[in-house]
Amino acid sequence: MVFDLYNNEDCLEVNKFYRKLFAEMPDLLFQFVIDTNNHYTFPLVSKSVDDIFELPLKEFTDDIKFTIYDRVFPQDREKFFHSLVKSKKEIIPWEIEFRALLPKKGLRWFKVSAKTELSPEKKVIFYGHVSDITELKDKEEKLRISEERFQFALDASTVGIWDWDMVTNRVFYSSLSLKILELESADIFDEPERWDKIVHPDDLPKYYSDIKEHFENKIPYYENYHRVMTSSGNYKWILDRGKVISRDEKGKPLRVIGTHTDVSLQKEKELELLKTMKLYSDQNSRLLNFSHIVSHNLNTQAGNIKSILDFIDADGDKETVTEMLEHLRTVSNDLNDTISNLTQIVKTQSNINIVVMPLKLSEYIEKTISTIKGYNKQKKVTIVNNVPEYVAINFNPAYLESVLLNFTTNAIKYGHPDRDPVIVFDFGIEPEGYKSLKITDNGLGIDLKVYGDLLFGMYKTFHKHDEARGIGLYITKNQIEAMKGTVSVESEVGVGTSFKIVFNDA
Repeated sequence: MVFDLYNNEDCLEVNKFYRKLFAEMPDLLFQFVIDTNNHYTFPLVSKSVDDIFELPLKEFTDDIKFTIYDRVFPQDREKFFHSLVKSKKEIIPWEIEFRALLPKKGLRWFKVSAKTELSPEKKVIFYGHVSDITELKDKEEKLRISEERFQFALDASTVGIWDWDMVTNRVFYSSLSLKILELESADIFDEPERWDKIVHPDDLPKYYSDIKEHFENKIPYYENYHRVMTSSGNYKWILDRGKVISRDEKGKPLRVIGTHTDVSLQKEKELELLKTMKLYSDQNSRLLNFSHIVSHNLNTQAGNIKSILDFIDADGDKETVTEMLEHLRTVSNDLNDTISNLTQIVKTQSNINIVVMPLKLSEYIEKTISTIKGYNKQKKVTIVNNVPEYVAINFNPAYLESVLLNFTTNAIKYGHPDRDPVIVFDFGIEPEGYKSLKITDNGLGIDLKVYGDLLFGMYKTFHKHDEARGIGLYITKNQIEAMKGTVSVESEVGVGTSFKIVFNDA
């Protein structure tokens, strides 16, 4: 049954309803009137006024406004009465939250909500209630302090927060997460698929694998290092951590919370450290290789010299001495070549004050072409220089001449017997932005599966040739690495070889 308070003729029932309603309501219910002479009267005040505001009903006379004024906390008085005057003047609802200092309960928070009417006699009538909202205000204050602390922790840290609601498939990203990506707003970046699109392609398989393992409860939380592309088009290294905090009855993830940390600087240092460690490892390998060669070659030739001298001492025959001296000359020449080669290697590896200057790459290639014109008259050599004239690299002039000359003469030396040598120089820019030079020939080619690891080793040869010594590529690689560059090779037996130099020059 609908209880219509306005059209019900049974006043007794209405009164019973009001009494029961008021008895159940903890709020202070009131009606007060302000007449044209600014006198206050209180036709209706609920009994709860004593419990809530610590004011006896009998004191509700015109002077009660002064008592109420004294109850209101000093810092809130102006706001309290300003809002009352405004509601009275404009006949608008009176809404105000304020503090009051009560005799027994002390400082309490209250909220007034009242409807305002203007009577035919120009009296302003307020109908409303007062609620004690102290507990609510305490909770709000604790929540505000907690949020401030949380926000401070976020602002002071280098960690971004993300919160993925898998039911709606929406992700919240904190301001720091967006800052890492160089974004100002998350309006267009609230779907998990958008993050997937900016992860570096090389990092995606591990990224997906780690998430899947956690979603399947195989690992307690998700952690992955990957690169993400920022709005400027550059990649940053991110440490991404996450944990499922809600699952359905079948164990399917419903919500995941995690963090983003920009670890680009740390990763760069780590990669630089690995590069340095590799450099030291390579240097140690070269040193070990060098010591083996010195020990083997010098000992062998020193032993040969001793044996020849022993023959001379044992046999004084003139013809024998003459023959032994010829052998001694050969061994001496070989020893001299070995010492010369080793000296050049030591000089390259120990030179820390190498002069570096901008060099026109095309000019040095043309200079190399002129130098080798008389290198092998028996073959018609074609050299194609595709390097633009404007290209300049920072390199040592003597090293560049040596490197270009060695690659070019090798291409001629190991040319295919069934065709004239063709050597092509091409310039390029690597994905990382470094300049590169590719030297391609149509010679014998090298079986890299068999000799790949030995290609740049000292005294390693792969073709039968009278002039093959196995020292040229070793010295060339050392010169390139001394300039902080790299060299790589592609080759196919019977087709040809392509060496690529990547300069430490962007």
